[in-house]
Amino acid sequence: MARKESEQIFQELTSDKKNRQVDEHTKSKGQFKYLSWAIAVRELLKVDPEATWEVHEWGLDGAKQPYMQTQAGCFVKVTVWSGGIARTQVHPILDNRNASIPEPNAFQVNNSIQRCLAKAIALHGLGLYIYAGEDIPSDECTDAHRKNLLEVAKVVGKEDVILKAINDNSINEDNYYGALAKLQREERKMKENA
Repeated sequence: MARKESEQIFQELTSDKKNRQVDEHTKSKGQFKYLSWAIAVRELLKVDPEATWEVHEWGLDGAKQPYMQTQAGCFVKVTVWSGGIARTQVHPILDNRNASIPEPNAFQVNNSIQRCLAKAIALHGLGLYIYAGEDIPSDECTDAHRKNLLEVAKVVGKEDVILKAINDNSINEDNYYGALAKLQREERKMKENA
């Protein structure tokens, strides 16, 4: 069987049919959508059985590790070869709130490698649409939304926490309604327990 060309692989991986198949396996967490690395690998290998990948390592021989530690945080790097083309993704090691982890454990490093692998596969086309807009900052809360959040936060004693989250854009227009609903549930519980 002749090796598929990179362009043909990209077309197959970005086809409407493949996107529908991938979408059946995505999970939402907060404002982001995720595709399991195992599904990404399976779907890539269906289209290009000769695809390979490498997890990069840093350090001296005998003391190499699969992540790089910098002042900005820790990072993993994965390269995927498909159709004769190498595409490389660098990914920060993050916790469940998408905050940088300065001293990651093995499980956190492994999770980041798998996320990085899924994104490196996406660079070849599979699920690339999932990451569209991920790099664009969310709009800050409107003044009206900010006021609503702070009113409820004051009642439940979380005014400082919510103000900080609004100011650092952890709470923004994308997740405003979820944040408000959570505060309102806390307010209801307080009233029920009073």
